[in-house]
Amino acid sequence: MRKFIKLSVSLAALAATQAAMPAHAAEEAAIHNATEEAAADPVAAGAGEGIRDIVVTATKRETNLQKTPISMTVIGTDSIKDRHVQSLYDLADGAVPSLRVATFEARQTALTIGIRGIVPLDANQPAREQGVGVYIDGVYLGRSHGLNAALFDVERVEVLKGPQGTLFGRNTEGGALSIVSKGPSGKFEGRVSGGIGNYGSHTGEIHLDLPEYHHISVKLDGVVQYQDATTRNPLEGQHGWNYFDRRGGRVAVRWKPIDGLTNDFSYDNGYDANTPFYSQLLNYNPNGCVAGALTAACTLPGTNFSGLSGTVKPLPSLVQVNGKTRMAVADIGVPQQPSVDKTYGFTNTLKYRVNPDIELRSITAWRRVTSTQWDNSGGAHRVPVYAANGAFSRYSLANLWQSQFSQELQAVGSVKNVDYVGGLYYFVENVSDNAATPNSNTWVTNSSGVVTGYTINSAVFTNPFASIDRASTVNSKSYAAFGQLTWNVTPALHITAGGRFTHDKKWGILTKFRNADPALTAASTGYTPLNKSWDRFNPMATIAYDVSDDVHVYAKYASGYRAGGASSRSQRYLSFDPESVNSYELGLKSEFLDHHVRFNLAGYIMDRKGSQVDFNSIYSDPVSGSNVNTLETVNAPGITKIRGIEADLTVKPLAGLTLNASYAYTYTKIPSVRNPFTGIVQDAFIVFTPRNAASGSADYELPAGNATLRFHIDGNYSQSTQTFDQFATRNDASFIVNGRIALADIPVGPGQRVTVAGWARNLFNEQHVYRRDPSNSLPAVTPAAGNNGNINNVMGDYGNFNAPRTYGIEASVKF
Repeated sequence: MRKFIKLSVSLAALAATQAAMPAHAAEEAAIHNATEEAAADPVAAGAGEGIRDIVVTATKRETNLQKTPISMTVIGTDSIKDRHVQSLYDLADGAVPSLRVATFEARQTALTIGIRGIVPLDANQPAREQGVGVYIDGVYLGRSHGLNAALFDVERVEVLKGPQGTLFGRNTEGGALSIVSKGPSGKFEGRVSGGIGNYGSHTGEIHLDLPEYHHISVKLDGVVQYQDATTRNPLEGQHGWNYFDRRGGRVAVRWKPIDGLTNDFSYDNGYDANTPFYSQLLNYNPNGCVAGALTAACTLPGTNFSGLSGTVKPLPSLVQVNGKTRMAVADIGVPQQPSVDKTYGFTNTLKYRVNPDIELRSITAWRRVTSTQWDNSGGAHRVPVYAANGAFSRYSLANLWQSQFSQELQAVGSVKNVDYVGGLYYFVENVSDNAATPNSNTWVTNSSGVVTGYTINSAVFTNPFASIDRASTVNSKSYAAFGQLTWNVTPALHITAGGRFTHDKKWGILTKFRNADPALTAASTGYTPLNKSWDRFNPMATIAYDVSDDVHVYAKYASGYRAGGASSRSQRYLSFDPESVNSYELGLKSEFLDHHVRFNLAGYIMDRKGSQVDFNSIYSDPVSGSNVNTLETVNAPGITKIRGIEADLTVKPLAGLTLNASYAYTYTKIPSVRNPFTGIVQDAFIVFTPRNAASGSADYELPAGNATLRFHIDGNYSQSTQTFDQFATRNDASFIVNGRIALADIPVGPGQRVTVAGWARNLFNEQHVYRRDPSNSLPAVTPAAGNNGNINNVMGDYGNFNAPRTYGIEASVKF
C-alpha cells in the first residue's frame, strides 16, 4: 500500500512538472524517469510487459524512437552482445538490411559504409569523402581508416536512414551511423569479461566506474580482441589472412559542479593490427578470350575494340583455381605482415541548462589516425601474369596520416509549443598518404620451361618503398550554420523545418606518381593541384501526425550533399564536383496489442545529382614491372534514381519471447557515364547495394533458479550485388546465421552476478564471395595494342570469401 501511495505521489508530481514544461521538455523528463525506473527495477520491466521504449538522440535531444519522424534502427547493448559484435565490420552480415558494410578491396584497415544505396567505391583517398557520416559521441570521423577498431563500452548504435544534411551536415547523404558510448555513472560498479574461441581467438574487457568524488565521476574501459588467421600462409614466419589483434583503452570523466552543468571529457586510444581477407583466383579465362575477332563475352565495358591481340598465359601448376570454397591454406607463400591502424583523440562535451527552456552545448574534439597497409592477399591470382623467371605477387603498401579538429556549438530548447535546435560547426582536417606496389615473389623456371618453385624478393623487407606509386597531401576546412524548428501545432500535429549552410574548402597536391613529380610532367599529363571551394544549403521539412498514442505517421523532405575532391590514384589528379541528393519519404510508426507488436514502415524516393562514379584501370609499367591501380572519379550526368521501402517488425507474443524481422528493398539506376580512360559512354552501377535484403531474430529467456537462461538466433539475407561502379559482375548472395546461449545473472555474492555464454557467428559456415573483381579476366586498354583489346594480362576473376564459422565461450562478472 505504501508503495502504491508513493508511486501515486510521484506520478502526480511528475504530471504537475510536465504541465509546466514545453512539449519536448516534458517528453525528455518522462523518458529520463522511465529510463531510471527500468534501470532500478529490471524485473518490473520484464518480458511480460511488452516492448520497451527506445530512447534516441537523432534530433539532438532525447526522444522516443516511435515518436521520432526519422527512419532508423537502434542496435542496443543486448543486440551487440547477442550478435558478438566486436567491431563495425561485424555488422557486414546484414543485421540492418539497409546498412551495408564492406572492406575496401580485401583490407580490414578501411571500411566502406553505405545506407540506402549511397555507397562510395573508394572513399579511403585523402581528398575523397564518405557518403554516410560515422559519429562517436557526436563527433564526426573524417576518414574510413580506423573504423574497424575495437568498440568500447557502447550503449547503442543509431542507424539514421536517409539524408541528415540539416543536423548532421556534410557527407551524410545516405544517413548517419551514430555510436553512443556509456558515460560514467558516479557509482562504484563494473564488469570484467573474457573469452576464448576457435582460430586461437581470445577476448578480454574491463569496464570500471568509480564513485563520484567532489562532483567528478570517472569511467575506465579496456578491450583486447585477438584472432589467428583463417587462411594459412605457407611462407614460414609470415602472417596468414583474416588475422586481427585489436586493443584499446578509454577514460571518461564527468564533472557536475552545479545543477544543470555537465562536462564530459574522454580520451581513447586504439590499436588494430590485421591482415586482409585472402584473394582467390575464382576461375581461369572465364570469357574465352583469344586473339582475333572481338567476342561479346570478352569485351571490356566502356570500349569499342575492333579486335583482340596478345596471348592468355598458362597458369603454373602451383596456382590453384577455386571459386567454390574458401581456401584454408594459400597455394603460394608470400611476405605478409599485419597492417596497423592507430587511432586516438579526445572529446569534451559541455552542457549547460540555462533554464528549463534552453540548453547550451559545446562539443570539442581532436583526433588522429595513422594507418600502415600491407596487402599481399592476391599472390599469383592477379597481375602480373606468369612469365618464365618473372616477378609476381603485387604487394600493395600504403601509409596514411590524418588529424582532425572539430568544434560544434548548439542551442537546444523549447519556447511554448516550439522546439528548436541551432548551432555552428567548424571542421579542419589534414591528410597525407603514399603507396607502393613492389612484386614480392619471382618464379623459378628451368631450361625446359617448367616452374620448379619461386623465390622471395628481399627488397620488400629492406626497402619496400623504394619506388613510390603515388603520394599526396590534402587540407580540408568546413564551416556550417544550422537550425531546425518544430512547431507543435496541436498535441497531435507537428511541423518541422530546418536548414544548414555549409562552406567547404580543399587544397591538395599530388607529390609523387610513378616515382616522379607530377608537376614536372603537367604539360603532358594535365596534372592540376586541387584548390576548390563549395557552398551548399540543405533544407528539410517534416509533417508528423500522431493518429493515436501508438500510431504515428509522417511525410518528410530532406537533402544532403557530399563534398567534391580529387583522385590521388590519377596521374592528372583529376578533380570532381560535389554530389547532392533530395529525398522524399513517407513513414508509419505503430504499436498494437498493448505494446506487444511494433511495426514501422518507410517508403522513399531519392534523386541524386552529380553522382561520383569511380573508374579503374590497371597500368602495367614495362620498365619496373609494377602494376599501378589508377582510378579516376567523374560526376554522372542527370539524376541517379534511388527508390526503396524499409519495414521493421517486433513481436512479443508471450513472456520471455521476442521476435524481430526487418526488410529493405532498394532500387538504383545511374545514368550512363563517359569512361574517363576511353571516352566511351557506358553503364554504371552502385556497389554493395542488394535489391532485396532481410534479417530476422528470435530471443527467448526464462528463469533458471536465481539466474536467467537466454537464447538468441538471427538470420541475415542479402541478394547479390556489384563490387565496381564500371562492371555489371555480381558477388554472391548470402545468408548468415548467428547464435548465442547464455546463463545470465548468476548470483555469486553481494551485488555480484556472473554470466556464462557460448556464441557462434556464421553458424552454418556459409560460404559466399562478397567481393568479385573481373578486371583480370577482361582485355585491357594499352597504347601498344592500338584499337585492339590486349589480352596478355588475362587470368580470371579473383575475389574474397566471407569469414568462416567462428565460435567460442565467454564469461563476465558484474559487480
